[in-house]
Amino acid sequence: MSDASLDRVVIFDTTLRDGEQSPGASMNLEQKLQVARALRDLGVDVIEAGFAAASPGDLQAIRAVGAQIEGPVIASLARCNRGDIDASWEALKDTRRRRCHVFLATSPIHRDFKLKMVKEEIIKRSVEGVKYARERFDDIEFSAEDAARTELEFLAEVVERVIEAGATTVNIPDTVGYALPVTYAETLRFLKKHVRGIDKVVMSVHCHNDLGLAVANSLVGLAEGARQIECTINGIGERAGNASLEEVVMAIRTRRDVVKACTGVKTERLYPTSRLVAQVTGIQVQRNKAIVGQNAFAHEAGIHQHGMLTNRETYEIMRPEEVGFARSALVLGKHSGRHALKERLVALGYQLEEAQIDKVFQDFKVLADKKKDIYDADIEALVLHGQILGKNGVAWELEALSTTSGTGTLPCASVALRDASGERFLAAATGDGPVDAVYRALEKVTGVSAKLRDYQIASVSNGEDAQGEVTIEIEHSTGVYRGRALSTDIIEGSARAFLDVMNRITLKIGPPQESEARTEMGTP
Repeated sequence: MSDASLDRVVIFDTTLRDGEQSPGASMNLEQKLQVARALRDLGVDVIEAGFAAASPGDLQAIRAVGAQIEGPVIASLARCNRGDIDASWEALKDTRRRRCHVFLATSPIHRDFKLKMVKEEIIKRSVEGVKYARERFDDIEFSAEDAARTELEFLAEVVERVIEAGATTVNIPDTVGYALPVTYAETLRFLKKHVRGIDKVVMSVHCHNDLGLAVANSLVGLAEGARQIECTINGIGERAGNASLEEVVMAIRTRRDVVKACTGVKTERLYPTSRLVAQVTGIQVQRNKAIVGQNAFAHEAGIHQHGMLTNRETYEIMRPEEVGFARSALVLGKHSGRHALKERLVALGYQLEEAQIDKVFQDFKVLADKKKDIYDADIEALVLHGQILGKNGVAWELEALSTTSGTGTLPCASVALRDASGERFLAAATGDGPVDAVYRALEKVTGVSAKLRDYQIASVSNGEDAQGEVTIEIEHSTGVYRGRALSTDIIEGSARAFLDVMNRITLKIGPPQESEARTEMGTP
């Protein structure tokens, strides 16, 4: 079945807005641009870049995404008030393809307890918001927040009125993941039957995963006439997350015979994009995650392996290559050159600038001196960590690290850091173990005190000399942060992950006073 005969579904990605609302998943500007470039290369239709009124940082990020990312429509979320809409315009006024996404809650529980508004006020505010946005934007999306728990007659009235006011897309979100497929289908069916003009706009669905039904409900929405699906990479988002983009897209592609629809997503970019988002946010993908998990195309049971050897379709409904998984394992070694690395990067789905390839090649040579065999996962990790942990915005850089520990020995660590000006600082500390000692020493240098909430180490490839990826979650008075780093030495990786967080906190609150730094540490 050719795509020309299928209905085109708009993929609205909200990783940078709803996805970033996952606790500890906040991204800095450079990280947001990295993800936005990946989403553009993936082929999504709309990128919701943030909530412009939420903070000056969000407004700046939306403006930067709009200025640098061509192709997709760039959207900003706004409540139905003039201040939010003005902020969205300020962020997007220089963007060629822009959308204002206004929303207002409609359900009884939101009306009574959050908004304290009666139905008439909800309708009035919704209409006024859409009309005001229409004065500046041609592309207006309206979302009836918590639509899945709203009385059908009232929901239909709100939707009809905002269409009359100029909305071009109407979104019917299951904001708290409450709907079952049968009830969600009934809601959409009721709107199609009772809302005048709904056939003249795009109907959208935005489903959360509190009951594990976000993708199922999104596909039900598609069956009931929705032609935009809102989703995130890896399904990240508030609470249990959003509909997973990769699952939605591959369900549509794999069962196009049933759904009679297609998307513009380049599915071979799904796996690299998933890995990038996992690295940026620190929210790792579970091994058995559909489509992009490590086990998604693994077969261990003997009967499954026999079937695969006979005909791969016995146990695989998709080809790994379709989503960006490479079949080969061992690829490069110590004597491999830049050209071989570049070819392997292309095969893995990465499209890097020459300067980026040079950086990865330098890191590759350093790694090749430490380990005999370089696997695809090692190369991916070098690419992603090189992008995320580059020197943009670094306040402190690790120069040297030494630890001692053992049975009957007090664990201690000494560190040497350089600040942005190149000045060198030393500190030493003891702790409950070598990692704790390193973290105490880093706190002395940076002047930042934080609480370690979570600490995880995972191997990114095979063998005794495999690289370890350290992921940590830190609680600070300014928020919750995730840090990550890569090394064949887990103590060094732990230090770099912690320093990644310290850098972001330092850039937010400012460096310690010079007198404080010299008093605590001294300089050689």
